[in-house]
Amino acid sequence: MKCEICEIGCHMEEESLGKCRMYTVKDGVMAERFPHCYSTMFPISIETMPALHFYPNHKFLQVSSMGCNFSCGGCISEILTTGTETLSAALKQVSPEKVVEKALSNGCKGIAFCINDPTVSFFSFCSLARLAKENHLMVGFSTNGYFTRQALDQLIPFTDFVNIGVKGFSDDRYKPCGVPSAAPVFRNIRHLFEAGVHVEVAAIYMKGLENEVRKIAAFVASLSMDIPLQIMRFVPFGEAVMEFEPSIRESESLCRELKKQLSHVYLFNAPGSEFLDTCCPDCGRTMISREFFGPMGSRNIETSMPGNVCSCGKKVAIKGTYALERYNEYGFFGGYRTTRAFEMLHAIMVCIGADDPEKLSALWFHLIETDYLRAFHELVQLPESYGEIIDYLAKRAGQEENGNLLKQYIQEKFDFVQSRTQDVKRPLVYYAMGYPLFALNPERFETNLVQAAGGTCVNKQLTREGKPGFTLTKEEFMALNPDIIFISGFLSCPVSDFYDYCVRNDLGVNAVKNRRIYDHFPSWDFGSPRWILGLMHIAGILHPGVFSFKMEEEADEFYQRFYHKSFDATHVNRSFYRG
Repeated sequence: MKCEICEIGCHMEEESLGKCRMYTVKDGVMAERFPHCYSTMFPISIETMPALHFYPNHKFLQVSSMGCNFSCGGCISEILTTGTETLSAALKQVSPEKVVEKALSNGCKGIAFCINDPTVSFFSFCSLARLAKENHLMVGFSTNGYFTRQALDQLIPFTDFVNIGVKGFSDDRYKPCGVPSAAPVFRNIRHLFEAGVHVEVAAIYMKGLENEVRKIAAFVASLSMDIPLQIMRFVPFGEAVMEFEPSIRESESLCRELKKQLSHVYLFNAPGSEFLDTCCPDCGRTMISREFFGPMGSRNIETSMPGNVCSCGKKVAIKGTYALERYNEYGFFGGYRTTRAFEMLHAIMVCIGADDPEKLSALWFHLIETDYLRAFHELVQLPESYGEIIDYLAKRAGQEENGNLLKQYIQEKFDFVQSRTQDVKRPLVYYAMGYPLFALNPERFETNLVQAAGGTCVNKQLTREGKPGFTLTKEEFMALNPDIIFISGFLSCPVSDFYDYCVRNDLGVNAVKNRRIYDHFPSWDFGSPRWILGLMHIAGILHPGVFSFKMEEEADEFYQRFYHKSFDATHVNRSFYRG
């Protein structure tokens, strides 16, 4: 039997599995292995999905299952899309009626299937979409766009909006994902647009592959200049190579070029960039200002466009009303932040030798069943409480001895740094993510690392919060006047670009004047147990007369103990758990 849901067209025998491992054949009929089963289900703001031109600021119920029909290197949802056997026991079965009831009771405008692809839960999603429309809810989804025409035609009558993630324009960009051709994606973009579905296109931008993005933009423009094009700055997760990560500055340069042929081009994964704002195509006035809101996400800050019309009279291509009250997701709930939380916990499980499928499956089920992610969000901001998380996971996994070894190692290093910084003069330290004006939240883990390392983190003077931070005004930044600046190890920015931005925008604080701006290895300052290396790195910079850590040797000791391999700086990437 041939699967007719996606264009891969797997040939399946009785009881066999297709490429996505989410379907089987029973009594000659293709069936889902986990019907009506979900890994996440909670309200989000639609910009978290992300969709920027469809009912802005409105609340939608996010649902996702697991698995994917693609196998892309560097997938941000790798832990959810590749762990089918590991995570299956953690899924919760919820009827379409209960999902719709949850959306309505939470005051949601509609339902959005995102994070993984609805191709792998097709029959369940069709049932849910049909019932949602009967209850006057909007329906949309994120997808890689690899539906067959037949499957897509079944969904279109119940679909209001879609975000289509495009890997590239050529077949060569799709073959590494395990599929032969790009053609079905562009056929389906056209088909959805011509069917009247609201379409937004998200294009992956990898350094050196600018022409792929240019060709995607040209195709989108051939349909309509008003289709929003979201440029997803590639950030290497999993086994992806870091050399493919473009800087924010390079990404903005490409966006400027693309705006010559499209009305609305947006840049994601670039904290502090202005390319998340919606501007009038005619006069250039900012109509909706936004800021970074976690990986692949954004949030609206303010709007000046009643009725979707600019003050110059230009009507902007936005469908639906703008909700005056913004919904803010709590902690790790919403969008890709949930998968990042799972990765952080997975990182500890790896270090205590508890990452076999059985233990991980039991953990994921427990996390979802008990809502532990709420408690985890609070604890993971405090370096001194990290041991509690290790204890919790070690006990769940039956790895108390290994948990104690990891906890003891971290505690000894932490105590040593703190003992040597009791009476030091504390420099003023600012912590940014991406560009200079994107400040990490006052109570973030990184700001607490600065305090533990003998600094005074000026972020703690700030009173607003975002996820994981928010955009400052120039005046706010100048008033902080830090002596030293650290750039987050996640969604980072080269020190040279950071410094140039400060010079070009007249951000002449002490740290800029004295060129005291520093970066990190990825995942050395948050999420993974490797944060203890980040603490030593920060302490050595703040107090070189007190500490003389040889960081490569310290890193090698950690890697040998907990990863059972040598530290290799050339192979460090953004994953919390791979090292």
